[in-house]
Amino acid sequence: MNYPVIDKVIVELGPLSIRWYGLMYVLGVAAFYLLGKWRVRRRLATWRTQDLADLVFYGVIGVIVGGRVGFVLFYGMDAFLRDPLMLLRIWEGGMSFHGGLLGVVAACWVFARRTQRGFLEICDFAAPLAPVGLGLGRLGNFINAELPGRVTELPIGVHFPCDSVRELTMRCFGDYESVTRHVSSLYQAASDGVVLFLAVWLFAARPRAAGQVSGVFLLVYGSLRFLTEFVREPDPGRGFVAFGALTTGQLLSLPMIALGVYLLVRHRAASRTPP
Repeated sequence: MNYPVIDKVIVELGPLSIRWYGLMYVLGVAAFYLLGKWRVRRRLATWRTQDLADLVFYGVIGVIVGGRVGFVLFYGMDAFLRDPLMLLRIWEGGMSFHGGLLGVVAACWVFARRTQRGFLEICDFAAPLAPVGLGLGRLGNFINAELPGRVTELPIGVHFPCDSVRELTMRCFGDYESVTRHVSSLYQAASDGVVLFLAVWLFAARPRAAGQVSGVFLLVYGSLRFLTEFVREPDPGRGFVAFGALTTGQLLSLPMIALGVYLLVRHRAASRTPP
């Protein structure tokens, strides 16, 4: 089976073009807002719809700036040094989740300061709303034929277009690669957009100590990302960066797992400490 070639551009309007990758970000923001609006109405009497709209505004800035800067720092420094303007061409793809997460954390901190709310309260509110957007982002990667998986002989493998793997191998001639690969973008779309969403949303359905919902988000995402990286081809030019087997994505996920565990257990540890 060949990887489906989908036009990255949905429609062109003169000099402007609407791309699938950008549309996935718009849908992700819309999902965040609609799910947040449901939570505000059903569960959070101290929040107003305007508060949610303001948080979305801060979060979008954090995602775009943090995601793009993180991509350059973690994965694309060589390309940035050759062409500094690539930092601004976000429509071409190239966004780092870990950079975007740091950007969102910074946005939550600023929002918490401006609204006189607790930082962990803001993070716990945002955590269940984010996974749908993450899954949609991976669908954007799938449409762009990005994130090729590792070579496999399993029947679920597909032939990737040579254009999408040319940086990985010089042995690709013609339209499609001769070997088959895992479709890691779809694996991560399912893990981020479905498994992570269900885990965090259901956990947040009951009152939790401050930071615990964020802890589940970090722990589950970090674990899923660590596992799915085993079927995703290491990034071009970087390869395996530790122990001959771990990728950059896996190394960046380890602090997330550790912080997630800490946020989950710190409340229990504090409750056992005598006054």
